Amino acid sequence: MHNLAITLKLKGYRVTGSDDEIVEPSKSRLKQQGLLPETFGWDIRRITSELDAVILGMHAREDNPELAIAKELGIKIYSYPEFLYEQTKDKIRVVIGGSHGKTTITSMIMHVLKENNVDFDYMVGAQIDGFDTMVRLSDTAKIAVFEGDEYLSSPIDRRPKFHLYRPQIGLLSGIAWDHINVFPTFDNYVEQFSEFARLMSDNSHLIYFDGDENLRKIASENAYRLTVTRYNEHNADIKNGQTQLITAKGNRIILNIFGRHNLQNISGAHIVCQQLGVTDEDFYRSIATFNGAARRLEKLAETNSLTIFRDFAHSPSKLKATVEAVKQQFPERQLTAVMELHTFSSLKKEFLPLYKGSMEKADKAFVYFSPHTIEHKKLEPITAEQVKKAFGRDDLQVFTDSDELFTVLGNLSHSNQNLLLMSSGTFSGKDLPGFAQSLIKK
Repeated sequence: MHNLAITLKLKGYRVTGSDDEIVEPSKSRLKQQGLLPETFGWDIRRITSELDAVILGMHAREDNPELAIAKELGIKIYSYPEFLYEQTKDKIRVVIGGSHGKTTITSMIMHVLKENNVDFDYMVGAQIDGFDTMVRLSDTAKIAVFEGDEYLSSPIDRRPKFHLYRPQIGLLSGIAWDHINVFPTFDNYVEQFSEFARLMSDNSHLIYFDGDENLRKIASENAYRLTVTRYNEHNADIKNGQTQLITAKGNRIILNIFGRHNLQNISGAHIVCQQLGVTDEDFYRSIATFNGAARRLEKLAETNSLTIFRDFAHSPSKLKATVEAVKQQFPERQLTAVMELHTFSSLKKEFLPLYKGSMEKADKAFVYFSPHTIEHKKLEPITAEQVKKAFGRDDLQVFTDSDELFTVLGNLSHSNQNLLLMSSGTFSGKDLPGFAQSLIKK
C-alpha cells in the first residue's frame, strides 16, 4: 500500500492515508515523500466528500470507522487490485500467478524489459535491484506487468486478487495448496486458478508449467478459446558451482541464480518476454545479470567456507524446492536448513502433515515457531512434538525460543557449510543480515 501511495503521488495525485501501525521500511519511505500520517489510527474526519476515491487495504477490518464513513458519503471504494486494473485497463496486462515462483518470474520479466529499455508499469511483491518502488503506474507505458496473488482482494471484496486483472497474457507457474483459512480444500484452491483462466478474454495467451497436472487440465479446458503455451525446466548444467543455461543454439549463459524452480521460472519468463517483442539474444543477455528478488535465495554473507542464504520459503512446496536447490548447487557442502512456521496455514495442525519430507535433503534441520504468533492469530496451540512428527525427520530440532535457536546456530561448525534461513517472517524480530555478518567474522 505504501508503494502505491508513493507511485500515485509521483503520478501527480494528492494522496493521504491512514493505518493503525506503520513499520520500517514503509515508515521512512512515506516520511521522505511527505505521506506519513501525523498520527496513527483511525479518524473519521480524514474522510470527506472531497475525496475522489478510497483504496482499501486487505488488512483493514470490515467495521473500520473510516470505511463506514466512506460508504455513507458514497465515495468510490476500490480494493488494491481493482484500482490497479482501473489504472491499466487500456494497457497490455501481463499477470503472473501460481503458488510459487510468481514473484521471481515477475522480477525476471521486469529486469529484462528494463535492460532493453521497454517502458512498462508494474506491481511486484518484493524489492528488486534497479527499481525504486514495487509499484509503478504511468501515463506513458503501454504494458503493465503484475504479480497475481490468489489471496482475497479486501475485507469487502472476497475475490482473489488475480481474478480482477483480466490479462491478455497470463502465466501460471504451479499449484500447491496454501491459504487454507480462505480455501479450505485443495479442490477449492485449484478452482481459483481455473477461474483465473476462465476470466481471460477470448484469444488471450495462457502460459503454464507443463509439470503440473492441474495446470495441464486448466489449459486443456481453455484451449478452444485461448492460445495456450506450455513450458518446462530450461536446459542447463552446473559447472564449478555456477549454473549455466544452454540455449537452443548451444550457447552457454552463466547465471547469478540457481535451482530447478529458477530454471522453470526462466523458461516462463522467456515466453512472456518473447510475446512482448524481446528477442532471444536480448533475453539471454539480460537474464545473465539478474540477481534475484529480495528474500528469494538472497545471499546475506559469504566466506570461502561459509555462505548464509535467506529465503521467503514457507509452504511445503517452496520449502522443499529451496532446500533441494541449495543442496544440488553445492553438493560437497554441509547444509543446515532453518525454517519458521509463521503463516496462518503453516501453524494449523491440520496443515502440518503436508511438510513431510520437505527438509530431507538438508544435513541438519531446524524448525522454529512462536507460541505468541499462534495466540495472535487465534489458532489452536501446536506442540514441538507435533511439528517433529509432521516433518517426518527423527533428528529435526524444534524451537519455540528464537534466542535459543540463534545461539545454537551461532555455535555450529562453519567450515564447508551453507546456512539457509527460511521464513515469511523475521524469526520473532531477528536481524538476519546482522546475524549473518557476525557469523563470518568468527
